[in-house]
Amino acid sequence: MRGTKLISSSHSRRGGARLHVISIVVNFFNNCREAENTLYPMTRGYQQDVADLPYEVIVIDNGSTQPLSEERVRSFGPEFHYHFINPASVSPAQAVNAACRGAAGDELIVVIDGAHILTPHILARTRDAFSLFRAPFVATVPFHLGPKNQNFSVSEGYCQAVEDKILSQSGWRLDGYKLFQCSAALADGSGGWFGCLYESGCFGIRKQNYFALAGFDERFQSRGGGLVNLDFFARALSDKALDYVMLLGEGTFHQFHGGVASNAPQNNHPWNDFHKEFVNIRGAPYQRVFRKPYQMGVVANETLQVLKYSAARAESHWQTGASGVAPPLG
Repeated sequence: MRGTKLISSSHSRRGGARLHVISIVVNFFNNCREAENTLYPMTRGYQQDVADLPYEVIVIDNGSTQPLSEERVRSFGPEFHYHFINPASVSPAQAVNAACRGAAGDELIVVIDGAHILTPHILARTRDAFSLFRAPFVATVPFHLGPKNQNFSVSEGYCQAVEDKILSQSGWRLDGYKLFQCSAALADGSGGWFGCLYESGCFGIRKQNYFALAGFDERFQSRGGGLVNLDFFARALSDKALDYVMLLGEGTFHQFHGGVASNAPQNNHPWNDFHKEFVNIRGAPYQRVFRKPYQMGVVANETLQVLKYSAARAESHWQTGASGVAPPLG
């Protein structure tokens, strides 16, 4: 893994045995504030219908200059294990691959950006998909917290303090579906559940299938990984051996944290540099993969308006076929 090491870990293996668990891999870089909201939704007290589900949460701190507290990470529950990466790459690809390779479970949930808050049934619905499909690739829809996509709202005064107020007033920790009241924007122009995603901030896949795709491509070395997540998503959808599954009514909500792309103003977005790296690696421009998923889930009332909006937006995606090149958002 080109020198990537997992250190300061509270996680151990017993005799190298593989357990039938789901391994959640979540990556952080200088996200102390965001980690509080990202890790809590992975606890048994928040995720619903998981009382009998064995799982672990592998928390990666990818060389932060302000590292997470291992004690605080472990306080979320016995499922939580902390790893500090040293030396670290500016791209999370190596660290995520190493964590997935060392995971106890043969079923993975990957969260490449530790700024995402999960809705309450992601873990249970992903478990259902692993049970129903031979080789599922399970996607969730990414949203941005706040009144607009954060690439726009950052220029209108949106910041961590505003976001903290929105979240604190929402009551989302008691009912995670209230996160939909804290957001007015999808993370990109994909059209959501019924549209055609560019990427997923939280996806599920069997370990053998993840590495059959070679995991995240470690040649992506731009800050934050550049288009590494879009690249993996496109390759997964292009693999017809995988069953593409969309979790209806579930999603992840991106917190404002000064992200290199997700929080960059429109006039200073790094898309062009990211895309240049993509072309250098793949030898061709990025193209979105148009593939319709299996839809599964139980829809909460709080999501109905967003589902309606997604259905209305999505029709044009499938009738006319949108451009394959992603917009410089998120």
